[in-house]
Amino acid sequence: MNIAANNGVWSGSWVAERLGVELVGDDGLTALLGLALRRNPRRAHLLVSNVLGKHVPQSPAVVYGHGFALGRRVRDLLGEQEARQAVVLGYAETATGLGHSVADGVGLAPYLHSTRRPVAGVAAAGGFEESHSHATSHLLLPEDPALLSGDGPLVLVDDEFSTGNTVLNTIRDLHARYPRKRYVVVALVDMRSPEDAGRLTAFAAEIGARVDLVAAASGTVKLPEGVLEKGQELVARYEESAATGDQPSAAPSGPFAQFPAPLGGWGQPSQGARGTARPAPTHPHPTGDRTTPHVTRIDLHWPPGLPDGGRHGFTPAHRIRLETALPLMAARVAEALPPDARRVLTLGFEELMYAPLRVARELEALVAAEVRYSTTTRSPVLAVDDPGYAIRSRLVFPAHDNPADGPGERYAYNVAGAGFDAVVLFVDSAGDTPELHAPDGLLDRLGAHAPHVLLAVVPSYVPALTEESPAMLPEPLRGPAFSSYPAEDVGWLLQDLSDVTLEAPTEEREEAIQSGGAHYAESLPVEYQPSERYQALFHAALDTSAARIAQAVGVVTETVLAERSPRPVLVSLARAGTPVGVLMRRWAQFRYGLDLPHYAVSIVRGRGIDANALRWLAAHHDPRDVVFVDGWTGKGAITRELADAVEEFEQRAGVSGFDPEIAVLADPGSCVRTYGTREDFLIPSACLNSTVSGLISRTVLRADLVGPDDFHGAKFYRELAGADVSVAFIDAVVARFAEVVDSVDAAVKELAVADRTPTWEGWAAVERISEEYGIHDVNLVKPGVGETTRVLLRRVPWKILARAGAGADLDHVRLLAEQRGVPVEEVGELPYTCVGLIHPKYTRGATGADGRAVNV
Repeated sequence: MNIAANNGVWSGSWVAERLGVELVGDDGLTALLGLALRRNPRRAHLLVSNVLGKHVPQSPAVVYGHGFALGRRVRDLLGEQEARQAVVLGYAETATGLGHSVADGVGLAPYLHSTRRPVAGVAAAGGFEESHSHATSHLLLPEDPALLSGDGPLVLVDDEFSTGNTVLNTIRDLHARYPRKRYVVVALVDMRSPEDAGRLTAFAAEIGARVDLVAAASGTVKLPEGVLEKGQELVARYEESAATGDQPSAAPSGPFAQFPAPLGGWGQPSQGARGTARPAPTHPHPTGDRTTPHVTRIDLHWPPGLPDGGRHGFTPAHRIRLETALPLMAARVAEALPPDARRVLTLGFEELMYAPLRVARELEALVAAEVRYSTTTRSPVLAVDDPGYAIRSRLVFPAHDNPADGPGERYAYNVAGAGFDAVVLFVDSAGDTPELHAPDGLLDRLGAHAPHVLLAVVPSYVPALTEESPAMLPEPLRGPAFSSYPAEDVGWLLQDLSDVTLEAPTEEREEAIQSGGAHYAESLPVEYQPSERYQALFHAALDTSAARIAQAVGVVTETVLAERSPRPVLVSLARAGTPVGVLMRRWAQFRYGLDLPHYAVSIVRGRGIDANALRWLAAHHDPRDVVFVDGWTGKGAITRELADAVEEFEQRAGVSGFDPEIAVLADPGSCVRTYGTREDFLIPSACLNSTVSGLISRTVLRADLVGPDDFHGAKFYRELAGADVSVAFIDAVVARFAEVVDSVDAAVKELAVADRTPTWEGWAAVERISEEYGIHDVNLVKPGVGETTRVLLRRVPWKILARAGAGADLDHVRLLAEQRGVPVEEVGELPYTCVGLIHPKYTRGATGADGRAVNV
């Protein structure tokens, strides 16, 4: 396979012929763009730029020249005076290098690009969404907050301008915070449809500002009816052949009857020809018994303190320092290259595009070898070994910069099979990790396809924090090191206290709590393993209720996506909310292919939410995208606690945007507007403790263990792995997703027009019960199936109130009550299925307390 040239064949013809897609517009448009396919719920086709330096290796002079020329056009449009006041903003990850090149062309404009990499200690100045992307959250992390607050023109740079949604969302967000009179949108290609083209003018009038557009070429993509489904089916067919290693049928039927059959699996080398396309090699593993390649490190002598790019801002003064240092850095790369190298690839790393591009451009002028430039990417794209397809091959390797959203695959396209004699990989120091150098890491992948691999590490620039800045917080804990959930399902914003003895007998804890001698969050109840009888009851309950839970998960997730954020950041309240957060994340994946971030945080009644966790979230995500998640509501105490805590945090920290309303699976207390159901039914995850919540304890807040700059604590009960059903619970519910889609859609439509105003009837009922039973403390009345279960598992119960006629939803409650020697009293008029009453004014000598620990 030779990716160096396509023999005059347009690199979009393969997709165009199979899907009926047309690319029409300016002369030379097809020279700028090819087409590929990807798995995406919104847009199956991908416009692949030949001059961007992302997916297609290209001459660095060509890549830089296109961006610089666009910058010159912007300067001519603005005039010298306004150009001096302009700020250029590029989009991560694809356009970080393009935006920086445009800034160079504008002249004296400072540059900032959005980022998907949060930086500890650096607060976000804004954020926005890229709705058609596979990974949509963008952060703005300028070192100087005043960078975005000027009144000069803001120049926004992306590789393509398609619907315009991303740019308009950005301008709308920034204009609300930092209003200005003029914006300029810059793209390599303007591919808006006629319907979208008129939106820019209307939008400018709406915000009362001028909005101009500058593009190197314009055109549009004509899509036939049903192209999305057809493209998804085509991608699925090729992915299936890659997964199984089988050759697709030589004589396909149905929707693929018109497609030529691939001749080999993705993991096999292949030679492609027009009309005989086959899945291209993805090269997921080195072949044979080849050892890890020798990697030559290059010391660039990067100028101390010079930013590696525009993640935190890049000023004209920074540009002068870089220009001065470039010739020496390029010379050091040239010296390290093998003397017989005739074809060299300089490979950037995700958002690190500009620095390697500039070094590559200098190198191109220094050496006789043909120099090409491209970068790695997060974006998954189908590879097909055909000259009429833009992505001929792909390398797959694990992420190597410890991303905040957890581990995942990364890609390098059109590198394998391209005949490079040497690859010079540029990474910043945050990406120079053991994962990069591991046997299956990127360096190893490159070594399978190039005889010489060189590594240049650029120091990751982190803004200097002032003395008043709060301490940097650690990254979230993830499984399997902490919790039994897969790493991508949840990140725990907690500290690990597994080595600390925190457990105390239930009766001893209850006496200390009610006497005021200790707070319930200062110790942990003993985690008991369930008996065989109780485990059987749990599994029976799960089998009975899985579809019901799946529907509630679908309803609450769809409501969140429609009303709260198109790409929410799920933040579950540990630990009862965490299984629900995992399930909501799985629904978004199942229904829309979304990969939502999900974190678990601690909230403690009477102490509030973990403020450091909120600080971490504000630094890594737009607070307006955060959706707090819990399992259910009882009387609404945590709902009120969260609202008060968020308000206090925002006033103290100077951060705004968090919405304290919780999204819950069940809202029997009528305390929230976002829920899956308001019925009080059995959620099997309430039946157990840590063994259904990733083996994590409830959270701990104690002054001698949790300092002012620490996350709240929790324990990981590794020793209970044999009884763990956390993943089994998730899998059982996920398995029912497909069968409840129609009922979820119907329920969501009903909720959209329903009056969901909270009535707080649960709180009123609890107050009434507290007085009626002489308890006089609403904190000792726990309404609902979930809260009643907690009383029986963790506290000293006094009695259980059960609604007359309640059925199987209370089987586990009756069993626990029997084992604790607690009476169950049937009540005719009860707004909940059951209510648990904690023993009032408890001491170990109190009547009715026999000191027995619950045996579950």
